[in-house]
Amino acid sequence: MPASILVLDANIIIRSVLGNKVRNLLLEYSTKIDFLAPDLCVDDAEEYLPVIFEKKGLSGSAALEVLNHIKPLFQIIDHDIYQDCMIDAQNRMRHKDIEDWPVVATALLFNCPIWTEDKDFFGVGVPTWTTDRIHIFFNAMKSSSSHYLSEP
Repeated sequence: MPASILVLDANIIIRSVLGNKVRNLLLEYSTKIDFLAPDLCVDDAEEYLPVIFEKKGLSGSAALEVLNHIKPLFQIIDHDIYQDCMIDAQNRMRHKDIEDWPVVATALLFNCPIWTEDKDFFGVGVPTWTTDRIHIFFNAMKSSSSHYLSEP
């Protein structure tokens, strides 16, 4: 059973479709970490990925196929679940991009960090990890789980 939880922002979901690095990390750690994504982030990925693919001369439907293969690696959190934290999340994001409040609300609800490339999440009172530093979080998870396994 996963020992930790991490909220994925839309840009991480998009990166998991566009390249191998994020996708491989999700694959590697999906049995050790519960990855959560607010429904809004998945909706954003579904909206923007076809556009991004088509700009590169690729099929927009191929983008959605890849996304559908990746979706089982994370749990999609419905608005009805995280809306109880809406006011607090919106207050924290009011001087940033307030539209990103569902990511903060999900992190507050599950008391966990956010994995994002969006600097708007910095300073809102929720631990935030970027892809270039996420290995620190993953290594800490490995260390804590091996520590618990080694104790009598």
